[in-house]
Amino acid sequence: METVLKNGRIVAGNAVVEGCLVVRDGRIERIDAGRTAVRGGVDLGGDYLVPGLIDVHTDSLERQFTPRFGVYWPSPLSAAVANDAMMHGCGITTVLDSICAEAFPEEETRRRMFNDAVRAVTDGEAAGLFRSRHLLHLRCETADPKTPAILGEHLANPLVRLVSLMDHTPGQRQYKDESKFRQYYSGMAWTDAEFAEVVARLREEQARYAGPQRAAIIESAARRGIPLASHDDATPGHVAEARAERIAISEFPTTLEAARAAREEGMDVVMGAPNIVLGGSHSGNVSALDVLAAGQLTVLASDYVPASLLLAPFQASRDLSLPLADCLALVTANPAHMLGLADRGVIAPGRLADLVRVRLVDGLPVPVAVRTGGAPDAPAL
Repeated sequence: METVLKNGRIVAGNAVVEGCLVVRDGRIERIDAGRTAVRGGVDLGGDYLVPGLIDVHTDSLERQFTPRFGVYWPSPLSAAVANDAMMHGCGITTVLDSICAEAFPEEETRRRMFNDAVRAVTDGEAAGLFRSRHLLHLRCETADPKTPAILGEHLANPLVRLVSLMDHTPGQRQYKDESKFRQYYSGMAWTDAEFAEVVARLREEQARYAGPQRAAIIESAARRGIPLASHDDATPGHVAEARAERIAISEFPTTLEAARAAREEGMDVVMGAPNIVLGGSHSGNVSALDVLAAGQLTVLASDYVPASLLLAPFQASRDLSLPLADCLALVTANPAHMLGLADRGVIAPGRLADLVRVRLVDGLPVPVAVRTGGAPDAPAL
């Protein structure tokens, strides 16, 4: 089946081409430059046509499971389907649902959510229930003694395409300022004495478990060929440790120094798109715009706001006077390359026709139609 998309601004590689795109059987056949009056096809009317966005880190599925404090949604599959609809509507055609293997602070809820979320994504993909393609990003809290039991055999799931190593012990990395840790968990309403007790326990667990558990997870993931990311690198020392362990991705570095050290080591640097949209880090870490301006940023992830993944490249292009195609690569071509997804991320002949029609409304990009190449119900653009 052939589809012709004409009179659009096609973001192809490192250029924006005014012309028409021909799609056949779910893949891109060719790009023809220039406007056309040929009858038939879909007239894009000057809208942008960009590759489907690739999100390597989103917390949105977990938020579907716990929509309110104290509420656990009883239907995992419905949560996954609702999450898929939101991601697809934001122009994200490849999703790495990020799920935490940890038990702090609510042990039973965290354990249950991890298993339910992995099963829901796996079952939804197998049954063809999703509009976007869903993979798994397993986030492993190395200092939590319960992590290995929660992680279990899930690394063997073929949908797992990324494993990140976290250590949220207060006093270092993201929580170098302990007050930030307390603020994040403000719902726990700790007294000063209770907070001091929690910090002491977490530091003791880190000293005892973080090293051996980190090594075991790295070995297991490497054996299966799963890419590894080091989370919240704050210093060149953190980066050096990761490279010694053959980790190729620095995810959410908290300082420009760490990001620069990672790029010098040839690592990809992943940061949050909300950081750009909001004009800085909500937790007081380095600005993603500053990292991008310094040439040290390679990939953006939606983190906790799916809509940010489209907003951020357009805003970065405007704020830093960078080519739009280069900024969009942060959420398309670059994450595809990082994860070895060679069939997507670029509008080029032979690639999957994962496409987003984007219209500027009051200067802001709005996804008005989304197509996942090869999907049986892919709508016309």
